[in-house]
Order: sequence, then C-alpha cells, then structure tokens
Amino acid sequence: MAAPELPGFALDYFEHGGITKPVYRTGVGPAVIVIHEIPGVTPRVAEFGMRVADAGFNAVLPSLFGKPGREPKGSYVVRSLLEGCVSREFANWALRTTSPITVWLRALARAEHQRCGGPGVGAVGMCFTGGFALAMMVDDDVIAPVLSQPSLPFPVGPARSRDLAISNEDLAIVKARAAEGQCVMGLRFTGDRAVPAARFQRLRDELGDRFIAIEIDSSPGNAAGIPKVAHSVLTEHLVDEPGHPTRDALDRVLGFFRERLLTDEPASES
Repeated sequence: MAAPELPGFALDYFEHGGITKPVYRTGVGPAVIVIHEIPGVTPRVAEFGMRVADAGFNAVLPSLFGKPGREPKGSYVVRSLLEGCVSREFANWALRTTSPITVWLRALARAEHQRCGGPGVGAVGMCFTGGFALAMMVDDDVIAPVLSQPSLPFPVGPARSRDLAISNEDLAIVKARAAEGQCVMGLRFTGDRAVPAARFQRLRDELGDRFIAIEIDSSPGNAAGIPKVAHSVLTEHLVDEPGHPTRDALDRVLGFFRERLLTDEPASES
C-alpha cells in the first residue's frame, strides 16, 4: 500500500537489506534524519522537520510505523505502540542490545550523506526511537546525534533504567568516537518516568563531557508550569514561546546541527 502524501514534503522510498520504508524529505543542505516517536510521523513531528529544513538542512523523515500525518489520539496511539512492541525491528526489553532497524537507518544516513553532501549527517530520535541516534554513531557519517527522551529499553528495574539500547560492541565504537571529539546531545523532562535520570547518568559515565544533557524541570511547582507528565520535548510538549525551556531546548538542538553540519570541512574529532 502506498504511503500517504505529507504536505510540504516529497515522498520517496528507501530499501536496504530487504526492508523498504517511506521517506519524506524537505529542504536543502546537509541531511538531518528525523526519526519519529510513537505513534508515527504526527503533525508535530512534521512541524519539527519543517523547522529543521528552515534552519538550513535537508530534513529526512523515515516512516517506521503508523500513518504519516495522523494526530496522536486514542486507540491509534495504542495500536502503534503495540505494533512497535511486537516488531522484531525494535529491542524493547533486551539489555545491551542494538535494535535491528538501526542497520537500515545507518544505510539511510549513508545514502543521504552522499546525496546531500556536507561534512556529515545529523540524526534525532524521539521516545521509542530516541536511542537510535546513538547507535547510528557506529558509522562516521553521523556527526550530530540527538537523543530526545530516549525510552528504550523500557525502564523496568535498575538495570534497564541505566541501559542505553545499544550493544557493548557498538557502545565501544561510540565511546571511541567521543574520545576523539564527537558530541552527543540528549533531552528529557526531569519528571518523565519513561526516561529516568539513571539513563542520562549512564550517558555521562560513558561519554564524559562529550555528552550534552538538556534536562528540563517538570517537577511539581516548576517555574514554567510544565506538567509532570510531559514527555515529548521537541513535539507534543513544545511551547513555542521565547524564553520557555522547551523552546530553548529546540534552539539548542538546531544550534547543535548548525555547529556540526554547516561547514565545508568534516567536524573535528581530534
């Protein structure tokens, strides 16, 4: 079945390893892979993609599940969550395991780097896919990875709360790149139970000062009035007002992409 059109985006398909999925693109410049959250490429995810394009990049939105353009409401969210949970492409519970779909995403990043040029590719994962940008760093093409509310594996118990959804072998490569100067950005709300503080502490432990943590206060009575249930930093719970912590977070993400990607030379890792 053909994927639906998404206003403002060109629809294409990308195949690798026998897997073919829809890909939506808009903008010009170096590529930034925007990996959607549950339940799919929602209007707010598409809006974030437009912001990426407006900042000077080619926004590339693969559709891994769900119906692009549909609002995240009711049973649709539940169905998409169940779809992701039973799919063999995702490692929802396993410790020290890289989700198989990241192999396809890495191939997409390589293809987009060749197509768009520039020093490398940016990637941002969200929620269910939040940690995928970290695993994509196995390839040198990915030089601006952002982990927005990385929720896998589901944080049941201390071990899974600290796990990064990446194999020991892949993490060793990521750490080596960090030691050479590669940075990783992560975002979370402090009250978000799906993204425990222990996970960000693990990222600090593994990557040191190469991990840039943006943790937005969502504790009771916080100054910005952010609800404790806030989860999606760059989409559903973004408040697009100057000075709001979520808008500041968005601006820092776009600034990170500019710093790493809008140059004629490869980003230094020395």
